[in-house]
Amino acid sequence: MALKIRLARGGAKKRPFYSIVIADARSPRDGRFVEKIGTYNPMLPREHEQRIVLNAERAKHWLSVGAQPTERVVHFLANAGLVEKPAVRETPKKSAPKAKAQERLKAAAAAAASAEG
Repeated sequence: MALKIRLARGGAKKRPFYSIVIADARSPRDGRFVEKIGTYNPMLPREHEQRIVLNAERAKHWLSVGAQPTERVVHFLANAGLVEKPAVRETPKKSAPKAKAQERLKAAAAAAASAEG
């Protein structure tokens, strides 16, 4: 059985509240789970202590058993010091503005600089 540490959504419409759960990878997002190890309330400010509540002991146990955390849960576990922080991926060059757009940006910056001084 492939286990995942993931978020299960609860709460009302436009008022999300998530449970951090251990679930079989094949079960639906809000479906059956093995154990609830914490909660995440994105409506609270970042510095609030109740924004992310996590049972670190149980998270360590499930990681040692082989449960794979999702991308968002990896950030929570990294902030708790249970796993290493994921590497920050760079934006691909393909999405950078093309030559004409860069020329327009330079022209706009030059116009703004000449208007100021």
